[in-house]
Amino acid sequence: MPRRFLKRMMPHPDRIKGSKSLQFMGNLLHDPNLWHLNRHSVSRAMAVGLFVALMPIPMQMAVAAAIAIIARSNLPISVSLVWLTNPVTMPPIFFAQYQVGVLLLGASERSMPMQLSVNWLMAELHHIWQPLLLGSLVVGTVVAALGYVLTLLYWRMWVSRNWQRRKLRRRRQSQE
Repeated sequence: MPRRFLKRMMPHPDRIKGSKSLQFMGNLLHDPNLWHLNRHSVSRAMAVGLFVALMPIPMQMAVAAAIAIIARSNLPISVSLVWLTNPVTMPPIFFAQYQVGVLLLGASERSMPMQLSVNWLMAELHHIWQPLLLGSLVVGTVVAALGYVLTLLYWRMWVSRNWQRRKLRRRRQSQE
């Protein structure tokens, strides 16, 4: 895995641990797995971050941080992945998840207005919450599982490729 690149992108653990706004967490932030970049903590972080990103819930970053601490996954990666759903990507992602929920429940699809508004959403929420929630859980679980497995496979491929390169380099050096 491109560990050096990830290390440069992530904030230093001491800076986060020393933040006054996080003092209420006590020693929870001192678990080394929350900060180490190994295949297990990063794979778990991918699963946590992707799952929470696809949930239609408020305060996704806080939820991802809490689950990352419980799952002992890399905290910065888990929290940063929730930004996959942002104000631009949220509507199409949640609409697709709603469609999956409608398909799984066999429910009738609600018609969409030409312009989405908060008033329309509040009026229709009692009709759309079940398909949206089911679709979000199904899609979130599948995407999280794929993220976990693909990260493990990518990490293994990366390490194997580096071992092969080192072996080839040593063979060339011994032949000289």
